[in-house]
Amino acid sequence: MSDSLQHGHRSHHWIDADAGPVVRPYAMTRGRTSHAGRHRLDLIALVVPEAAADDPGRDQTLSPEHVEIVERCGSIPQSIAELAAGLDLPVGVVRVLVGDLVDDALVHVTRPVPPAELPDVSILREVINGLRAL
Repeated sequence: MSDSLQHGHRSHHWIDADAGPVVRPYAMTRGRTSHAGRHRLDLIALVVPEAAADDPGRDQTLSPEHVEIVERCGSIPQSIAELAAGLDLPVGVVRVLVGDLVDDALVHVTRPVPPAELPDVSILREVINGLRAL
């Protein structure tokens, strides 16, 4: 008989204190692994709270994680990657939670300018040279 059973209690070898909760992120997203919305949530997409999110803690339908995301972005917009790191959650979970907040009109997401839409460096050099020539 194992030592833990001899002392009248069962050993829970499947619990790993260092790994943390295993099911919790899955439960936070209600089993969803992606967001069904049309929003593309890149790692560098910035999350900005809407005016309607002035006190997210009042909304009883929001989870504590939803509230914390809105509060973290209140003072300064944060990227999906920053939120994931700050909340110590997987990026996929943060994407689903932010998608929920976008659908509820509590935040909006700004995307960085795609590289194809950035001005060409050679054009910028020509403009600078033209200004210097004046």
